[in-house]
Amino acid sequence: QVQLVESGGGLVQAGGSLTLSCGASGRTLNNYALGWFRQAPGKGREFVAAINWDGTSTYYTDSAKGRFTISRDNAKNTVYLQMNSLKPEDTAVYYCAARDGPGTIILKHLYDYWGQGTQVTVSS
Repeated sequence: QVQLVESGGGLVQAGGSLTLSCGASGRTLNNYALGWFRQAPGKGREFVAAINWDGTSTYYTDSAKGRFTISRDNAKNTVYLQMNSLKPEDTAVYYCAARDGPGTIILKHLYDYWGQGTQVTVSS
């Protein structure tokens, strides 16, 4: 079993930056594909970014390209989401997810483990 815990959310003004972290316990994430998703009020959970097991492949939703960067530190069992140039429409609860296996996974139903989420609020 893998337990994921996100941190780093908060309130930021438009144009600002935040870095989200997601630490894991229970198992090493070395062989896991990892992803970030978000859910705004009244909306479904949507894909934001994904990274493969060794960090050599990443993928982003169009709205995140050029502004967000996903990275991982397998030695620390942690995945990060650096978010720059934040917009009010980025306001959501952000979740990290893990899947045991290769690939860069964008479909949420393919993930095995989820964190509890961290709130990001961007004020205009």
